[in-house]
Order: sequence, then structure tokens, then C-alpha cells
Amino acid sequence: MELITLGLNEVFSGGVIWAVIIGALIGVTIGSIPGLEPAGVMAILLPLTFSMEPLFGVTLLLGVYGGAWYGGAIPAILMNTPGTPVAVLTTYDGYPMAKRGEGKKALSIAYTSSFFGGIISVLSLVFFAPMLSQVATLFGSAEFAMLALLGMVFVVLAHNKFAIEAAAMIGLGMFLGTIGIDRSYNTQVYTFDESFLLAGIPLVPAVIGLFAMSQAYILLSKKSGDSFKTKLEGSGHFSGFTVLLRNKVTAIRSAILGVVMGLLPGVGEFGSQFFSYTLAQKFSKNPEEFGNGAEAGIVASETSNNAVTASVMIPLLAFGIPADALMAMLLSVFMVHNYIPGPRLFAEHPEFISGLYVSLFFMNVFVFAYLTFASKYIVNITRIRGRFIGALIFVLAFLGAYSQNYQITDALIALGFSVIGYIMKRNNIPAVPIILGLVLGPVFLDRMRQALGVSNGEFGIFIDRPISLTLLTLTIGSIAIFTISKLKAR
Repeated sequence: MELITLGLNEVFSGGVIWAVIIGALIGVTIGSIPGLEPAGVMAILLPLTFSMEPLFGVTLLLGVYGGAWYGGAIPAILMNTPGTPVAVLTTYDGYPMAKRGEGKKALSIAYTSSFFGGIISVLSLVFFAPMLSQVATLFGSAEFAMLALLGMVFVVLAHNKFAIEAAAMIGLGMFLGTIGIDRSYNTQVYTFDESFLLAGIPLVPAVIGLFAMSQAYILLSKKSGDSFKTKLEGSGHFSGFTVLLRNKVTAIRSAILGVVMGLLPGVGEFGSQFFSYTLAQKFSKNPEEFGNGAEAGIVASETSNNAVTASVMIPLLAFGIPADALMAMLLSVFMVHNYIPGPRLFAEHPEFISGLYVSLFFMNVFVFAYLTFASKYIVNITRIRGRFIGALIFVLAFLGAYSQNYQITDALIALGFSVIGYIMKRNNIPAVPIILGLVLGPVFLDRMRQALGVSNGEFGIFIDRPISLTLLTLTIGSIAIFTISKLKAR
């Protein structure tokens, strides 16, 4: 009760509640516009959060993140176009329901399922993050090196068909992470005597270029008549709870899968949604309905992807290891304010942790209530033309990259990454591994160097320590299982 009271006081007396509301409204709007991803807008907002209070900045970004997954169901159901990439499976059953004149009912199911998954995800964060942070006290350099390696391997394997491309991109990210001053030997690495590279490749311009500006190019290249006019039809606007209770087993199973998948780097919403939908169809009494307007299909899809939104923060808060590019952005906010993830964060800043929990609970309640009563107005957002949005994003992204340090070189770095990101998007090459390689690569290399320094160069330190051995075994086992499955498929 003390923690709850502390969190409520932090959120409502410090103005954090406005960050949650503003972030959630931005997120819902982003999710409602096809082709606009939350990562790009979060990247634009990222430099602004550095000048804010830590909890204010983090909750603003989390509001965008969580709200977008809710809003992505609107175009997925009404237009057969996912508002966010993770809403793809929602189109399978949501759009057929909308074509039958049950658009309001389908949206109600999506909102209710998202709310259920979001609340379960926050509860998992509340209970598991402090426990795992205590486990982190047992970690040394060898364990953190193996954890970073496991995270990078999971990111590669999670891309499945594009695993080779993902491995190449994470290697590129690791290489970019080596640029700057090598403090072990006090030498310059790949700086070419350029002063702006002495501190390395800045994360914020790289994120803005890869996700925001590259998306702006995609939107700017669209045809002029890319706006849509949608409308809500049918009844059952408040029938979501009834449907959820009717499919409670599917909802609970999907929520658990979402929480578990959120803990695995690189797997996240895509993996949880795929497994949840597949299992829902497998255990259904009427599997032939899936893809033709099955209520359970929407429940599985929306519950699972929203169950990831808070659980994905557990590795970040407990170990300081980001599970995806969005969490890497949050990590940069923590580091700017000297909030070091791990046991120290829970011990030294309990008000921050409590406020974070309360903010996430409130965000889910607010977004659910807002969408339930405002959907008929939100659907009009689809009338906005993609070119206008693209031009606006490009200008804001360029200003955001410059405003971090007020250096034109940061804006030029963002511009360079935007070209790389655009080429990658056009060729279906995943961009997330670059960011995770840029973040996790230096962690892996530094911790590896420290561990070998302690052991006088003996690699046996990674086998002699039980936790390190377990993580190394998981890494090798994951690669072996993936390789065997691919060989069998051939």
C-alpha cells in the first residue's frame, strides 16, 4: 500500500498524468493512421524527453507505445490495413466482421481484449521485475556478456525467414558501436580524425533516421489519392466483455504467451501474436471460422500483442538489456538522467518505479475508455493524406535530431541513416537489429573484455560460473534448434 500511495502521489501531484494522457492520445492517433509506425514518432519525441523529469519523459514514450497498439486495430478492422505492423492478424477476422456490418462489435472485442492483455502485462511487470532485479545482483561480467549475446541471438532467430539479413544488420550495429574512443587503450577507432565521431555514433539520430525519416520517405512516395473514408456500422459497441468471457480460455492463454514472449529479445508482439492465434485456431471447436470473422481470432491477436507492452520492460528494468528498439530508446532516457536499471534503481528510486506502475495502469484504463466512446470520430483520421504526414514527420525528425545537441552533424547522421533505413524498408531488410547491435554490441564487448581480464584470458570463466554456463547453453541450444528446423524444412 505504501508503494501504491507513493506511485499515486508521484503521478497525480507531479503532472505525470498529463504525460500519460498526451502520449496515449498521440499513440492512438498514430495507430489509427495506416503506414505510420510508433517507433518513428517515439524517435522524434526522444530528444524532447531528455529535458523532462525522468518519469514524465518515460511515461510520455510509453503512452505512445501502448496507445498505438490499441489504435492499430481501427484500420485493421475497418480498412483491412493494419495501423501498426503487429495488427496484421487482426485483419484476418476483424475485416470480415466489418464487411458483415459488425464493425462496432469487432472494435469492441479488440479494445476489450487489448485492455485485458495490457492489465495482465502491467501486473507481470509489477511482480516479476523486482524479483529478477535481485537475480541481477548475482551477475558479473561473464553473466552480462552471455546475456547480451543471448539477446542478440534471439533477435536474429526471431526474424526467421530473414535471419541472415538480421545477423548481418546486428553485425553492422556492433561495428558502428565500436566507433569512437576505445577507453581501454585510449585510441581512436574508425573516427577518421573527425571530432564529431569521438563519442561514437549517437543513438538518437540513428533511431530517428532509421525509423522516422525513412518512414517519411515511404509516405512521401505514396500516390496523392491515398486517403480513405471509413464508417462504423452495426451494433454491439459494448459487447466486448461478453465475447471475452465467452473466450476466457483463449484470452488467458494469449495473455500468458504475450507476457512470456515479451521477456525474449526480438520476439515480442510478432511471436506472441502468431503463437496465440495458431493455438486459438487449433483448440477451437470451429477452426474453419478463423479468417472468416471468428471472434476468438480477434481476442487471441489483440490480447497477445498488448500483453507484451509492459512485460517487455522487465529485462530492461531488471538487467538493463533492451528487448527491442523501443526499449533501447527508453534506456537512453534512463541513462541521460543517471537512472541505472537493476537493483539500484528499485532501491534508490522507489518513487520512480511506483509511478511507472501506476502510469501504465492508468494508461490502459484511459485508452480503453477513450476508444470506447470516441471511435466514431477517430476513424476520420484515415482521411489525412500520407504525403502530408510524411512531410510533417520529415521536418520534425530533422529538427529532433538537431535539437539533441544542437549540432548539424547529428542531423546529417540522421539523414544518412534515413537513406539506409529507406533502402532496407524497400527490400524487407529488418532495421531493428542495427539498433540492438548498436546498444548490445558495446555491452557484450566490454563485459567480455572485463571477464577475460579477470580470468587472465581464460575462456573457462564462461563455463565455470553456473549462470553464465546456463545462458551460454541457451544460446548454443537456440542456434542448434533453429538450424535443425531449417534443415528439416528444406
